[in-house]
Amino acid sequence: MRKVINSTYTKHTKTLDDLILNYETRGEAFGNQDRNSLRLFKLEDKTLNVKSFKKPNVVNKVVYKFFRKSKAQRSFEYANKLKELSVGTPEPVAFYEINSGILFGKSYYISEQLNDDITYRELTSDFNIPNYEEILRAFTRFTFDLHEKGINFLDHSPGNTLIKYNNGDYKFYLVDLNRMNFENMTFEKRIKNFAKLTIHKSMIEIMSDEYAKLINEDYEKVFNLMWHETQEFQESFHRRRRIKQKIKFWKKYD
Repeated sequence: MRKVINSTYTKHTKTLDDLILNYETRGEAFGNQDRNSLRLFKLEDKTLNVKSFKKPNVVNKVVYKFFRKSKAQRSFEYANKLKELSVGTPEPVAFYEINSGILFGKSYYISEQLNDDITYRELTSDFNIPNYEEILRAFTRFTFDLHEKGINFLDHSPGNTLIKYNNGDYKFYLVDLNRMNFENMTFEKRIKNFAKLTIHKSMIEIMSDEYAKLINEDYEKVFNLMWHETQEFQESFHRRRRIKQKIKFWKKYD
């Protein structure tokens, strides 16, 4: 077992070790369990969110063992980097890796559970949320702040931003952090970063309008590229889905 624990939690090392070793039989299942598993655990007055990443395939067992940091390690390190840059994310607690013989086995990322009011995903399905446009514009300013700080959040998608109302001063928190680059954000990279967020043209219009003001660019230029990138992503997404469905179909009758 390999682990790195936040200094404020080192006094709980034995407890953290125990919950990882008994992950499958303790805690409370939380959220979508399709790809990775999430469970909640109580620790004194805190609730911990433990993410168990799906076991990698044979190739990635070698890659994660010898050549690349695990998803759990990247999540922990990126969370700490975001905190340094004053970007909202649940407090990182620890990451664990358990090897299987000489190969990489499983990894776990632990953070403090953050109770949000909504996620960005709800903005894509409920247009009657109070102060809807105000929240969407505030989210756009939050994304602009990420870009100004050189953060390219590659999984900038509907379920990965938690929103707290905070008396109208909206606070945003990133989750699912293992895919992120810290780099100079060109105009094209900035606009492409919005591509996964929505299929709704009305939302693109609002975000384009707000972002154009922030970067002092022509609205039409921002909107046209943002809408183009959105459509490109949707076409690619559905194309990949169709291919996967065909592969599953043929495997079924192989």
